[in-house]
Amino acid sequence: MKPRDVLNRLKWASKDLGSSKVTILHRGASSDRRVIHGKDILELGHGFMRVVSPEGEVEIPYHRILLIEVGGRAEYRKRGA
Repeated sequence: MKPRDVLNRLKWASKDLGSSKVTILHRGASSDRRVIHGKDILELGHGFMRVVSPEGEVEIPYHRILLIEVGGRAEYRKRGA
């Protein structure tokens, strides 16, 4: 299952998107990783998710998603990450 599919399932089927944590590849951040909380996800677009961040609204491509967790349980993990 791809990251977009997992996020859509969390949003529509289980209603757990708000309590999820999404770890993304973010060059320049500590360990090149950044965690986005589900409550900060504004939109799940076709090739990206739009989120609220300290820099304002940003679009993050799905291919940058390394891990999606809900309640400490991995719902998605990118191979090799």
